[in-house]
Amino acid sequence: MSVSIKPLEDRIVVKPLEAEQTTASGLVIPDTAKEKPQEGEVVAVGPGRVDDNGNRVPIDVTVGDVVLYSKY
Repeated sequence: MSVSIKPLEDRIVVKPLEAEQTTASGLVIPDTAKEKPQEGEVVAVGPGRVDDNGNRVPIDVTVGDVVLYSKY
């Protein structure tokens, strides 16, 4: 997936992964019972932050990584 968004500093852009539609036993989960996804794929990564000495500190994640993120 090509993204035209370029994050600044130590930011990333995450595309949420789709939640399961059914349980392991085959029960369908209604939309009202689903939680928002907290797992996603990194689609864009910023260049990293600048430390106190002016050096660029790169980010540990790369495009394509699957990450967990918290609700807010």
